[in-house]
Amino acid sequence: MVKFEFYTAGRIIYGRGEFDRIGDLVAGFGHKAMIVLGGEFLRTSGIVDRLAENLDAHKVGRTYYLVKGEPQISTIDEALDEARSAGCDVVIGIGGGSAIDTAKAVAGLLTNGGSALDYMEVIGAGKPLTKPAMPMIAVPTTAGTGAEVTRNAVIGYKEKHFKASMRSFYLIPRVALVDPALTHTMPPEVTASTGLDALTQVIEPYVSNHAQPLTDGLALTGIRLAARSLRQAYENGDDENARDEMSLAALMGGICLANAGLGAVHGFAAPLGAAFPIPHGVVCAALLPHVMAANVAALRKDDPNSPVLTRYADVGQALLGYRMATEDATIDAGIEFVTNLVRDLHIPKLSEFGMTEADIPDLVERAKRASSMRYNPVRLSDEALADILRKAL
Repeated sequence: MVKFEFYTAGRIIYGRGEFDRIGDLVAGFGHKAMIVLGGEFLRTSGIVDRLAENLDAHKVGRTYYLVKGEPQISTIDEALDEARSAGCDVVIGIGGGSAIDTAKAVAGLLTNGGSALDYMEVIGAGKPLTKPAMPMIAVPTTAGTGAEVTRNAVIGYKEKHFKASMRSFYLIPRVALVDPALTHTMPPEVTASTGLDALTQVIEPYVSNHAQPLTDGLALTGIRLAARSLRQAYENGDDENARDEMSLAALMGGICLANAGLGAVHGFAAPLGAAFPIPHGVVCAALLPHVMAANVAALRKDDPNSPVLTRYADVGQALLGYRMATEDATIDAGIEFVTNLVRDLHIPKLSEFGMTEADIPDLVERAKRASSMRYNPVRLSDEALADILRKAL
């Protein structure tokens, strides 16, 4: 008998132009907003001006915090101090995963007290959050992480060269406001890396050892959307249909990963992102085809009748748009599709960020402790894990 739990945002609003509802939504929760921004470009793009106009119209005060790069424990603590000092009673995260994760952590800590390290997995005390977070609205401007509907906040700890999560259903945003028009500001290289992160986050949950019926359909739909729209969004950033479908794929990926888990790609992402200045999406993109190939090879060798192989064939069919004559052929063609997509979107090699062969043993050991690794559909040997990194160098 199947058993599962399902979490997602209390309210999801999706569609072009929906961002202009932000003032009314925020006013329903509070009077002073902490706005966590994911990049200076949001100011130059006019998005922040539109936000300010909407908040002014609803008499909502505000203070801003700019996240530079991926959030560290120090980032969270600094933003938290500002929110407390300003007397904020609602939090808005607008940007990519870094801004939204920072906003989620701040919202949780405003009501639960303490520091991020008190609640973090693996590298922190791992205390549970016991109180609902301050109301938080997530507004993604990238189509990648799906952080707007997840129950964790990924945070780096430079001193330990690792990234881990604060995780609680209390961290799920009250509202996920997804307006694909906001993603038009992404340059091609960001479209590529975040889009491949989104693709990873619908593939890994579908083959996860924690896969469940409620996420399976979302995952396959997300794969189909990303397969037909990511390349087009990369080549023509003003293609509205492609941007719409990628925002939807990313949203589906967030729902899937929050409920079915991820796998070895994200198991590696934590230590790699902490040790080197590699954007999260680039890590996922560089590793995805090699992890798919390694998982399939291990399953074929150790458990050739595994139902997970059928799931990999489903993935191949969703990527290609058709099923080939045999299950094996469909699987291999699916892996080739992802390999070619990574190449055509010009994802850099990991060595371009300073990683060398000498770093592999330590990264393998760190990855084995990452929370995402436990959801990988097959236990990969140290040699297989090392080979994945070697191929992505």
